[in-house]
Amino acid sequence: MKKDLKLNEQGLIPAIVQDAATGAVLMLGYMNEEALARTLASGEVWFYSRSRQELWHKGETSGNVIKVQSVWLDCDNDTILVKGKPTGPVCHTGSPTCFFQEITERDI
Repeated sequence: MKKDLKLNEQGLIPAIVQDAATGAVLMLGYMNEEALARTLASGEVWFYSRSRQELWHKGETSGNVIKVQSVWLDCDNDTILVKGKPTGPVCHTGSPTCFFQEITERDI
């Protein structure tokens, strides 16, 4: 890979997925170099599952893929931002985004 990605000890980098149209943060996943390469080549988001220890195509079971618009690397080369268009709910709960649970001071 030409870019100098700062991968963690497991060879992974966090990848934030944002709706390209609305700016909403949809989800956070982790990519290894192969997941990033597949994301760029296919135009759909791929991640590395830390629990299953394998690559997974976002939407492989639900059918709700995320079509990639652009992929960005932050200034420290340690986080990826994917701007994309979801084809359906992103969260496994059926929510449009995985970030729907607000935390307030009362919660801690």
